[in-house]
Amino acid sequence: MNKKKTKPVSDSQLDSRREFLKKSATGAALFSLGGILPGFTPKSYARIIGANEKVHVGVMGVNSRGFALASNFALQPNATVVSISDVDSRAAEKCINAVKDIQQVKPENHPDFRKALESKDLDVLVVAAPDHWHAPAAILASKAGKHVYLEKPCSHNPNEGELLIKVQKKYGNQIQMGNQRRSWPNVAEAIREVHSGAIGRVYYAKGWYTNNRESIGVGQRVAAPAWLNYDLWQGPAPRRPFQDNLIHYNWHWFWHWGTGEALNNGTHMLDLMRWGMQVEYPTKVTSAGGRYRYQDDWETPDTQVINLEFGDKGAMSWEGRSCNGRTIEDSSVGVIFYGEKGSVQIDSGNSYKVYDLKNKLVKDVKNNIAIDARNKMNPSQALDSFHFQNFFDAIKKGSALNSDILGGHQSTLLAQLGNIAQRTGGTLDVDSRNGHILNNKAAQKLWGRAYEKGWEPTL
Repeated sequence: MNKKKTKPVSDSQLDSRREFLKKSATGAALFSLGGILPGFTPKSYARIIGANEKVHVGVMGVNSRGFALASNFALQPNATVVSISDVDSRAAEKCINAVKDIQQVKPENHPDFRKALESKDLDVLVVAAPDHWHAPAAILASKAGKHVYLEKPCSHNPNEGELLIKVQKKYGNQIQMGNQRRSWPNVAEAIREVHSGAIGRVYYAKGWYTNNRESIGVGQRVAAPAWLNYDLWQGPAPRRPFQDNLIHYNWHWFWHWGTGEALNNGTHMLDLMRWGMQVEYPTKVTSAGGRYRYQDDWETPDTQVINLEFGDKGAMSWEGRSCNGRTIEDSSVGVIFYGEKGSVQIDSGNSYKVYDLKNKLVKDVKNNIAIDARNKMNPSQALDSFHFQNFFDAIKKGSALNSDILGGHQSTLLAQLGNIAQRTGGTLDVDSRNGHILNNKAAQKLWGRAYEKGWEPTL
């Protein structure tokens, strides 16, 4: 970590950040955090975490979610965003200007994030590029001696997840996956309710995600635009021609670069279910679904149900509907735990409900900060700060991460196994010791992927 001391955050700087936050509904909610932490105000926030030494952060991939992350890291009183990296020159410029307005310090522009990693002044790399870049970028950052905040999913395929675990052990850095609900106070309280026996022994959990995504059409192969470094965008993925309906968001729905809705949004709910049920690897996985709503280039399922069994510990299922937004239990996204004495439901935000076996509501913890679960860029700005601060505490104090890379891999793997079952058309038998697929050569071939020559991630 950079040892240079910086001046404490001034009242004028805090006022500037306060005005910025007030401009957005989610940001404004930061100032109602007294409902979570008594007496919590912007100034007390600075005193609680405002250590003189700031964490220096670089952000890779800032077109959408990365823009939100860069802005939010810049808002943290104990962090400074020192570099921005993006293959889209327009996105980089927009983000650099936004971050400068927030923190009054202009970050450097490093279109190739590998150049940013050469700086001794950089402590953390935030990886928010497309899924096929997640693990390879995190590995390069780890080798460069940086800590990593890694957006979910932590990997494009299971082999990369296992490689990440080995890399972290080898280099000893902190890698936090961005399944930020692990740090949301009321969500953590709901999980404690489950663990404390409030609903007895839990034996089944259900999660879901719904949306109304439009067709992506049929793309045309054209020259990549001048503002895009398409070769660097593809990076470790074997080269394919550019097409005009791929970038910036639709890559999610192509197996070559993306991982579908199961990992795009399902990872969050599968992680909560695994956390609540206190399980690691399944014994059996099935998946049903397909691309049903439109006839276009979209390859991954728009409708999918993944079922996972954990031997005699219980089972869980996740339902994803990308193109029909009818809610479940009045929430667009959520989780329910079913136990011997009742149920615990966690909705899209920082709230939960407890029911007895007769469906009587016995506890209702309200959502005290506005959340928009379908906002693909920045659904929960104020709450995400808790996850950032946990990450910083791990770096500075050695505190335990709320989502270390082992747990991140285990949760990501549940969705990956669901996709592998979906793509191979059968049931997967799984080794409960490590999550590996048993006796299925077709499925085992999808454990890893091919890489562009010279771009292979290694220890």
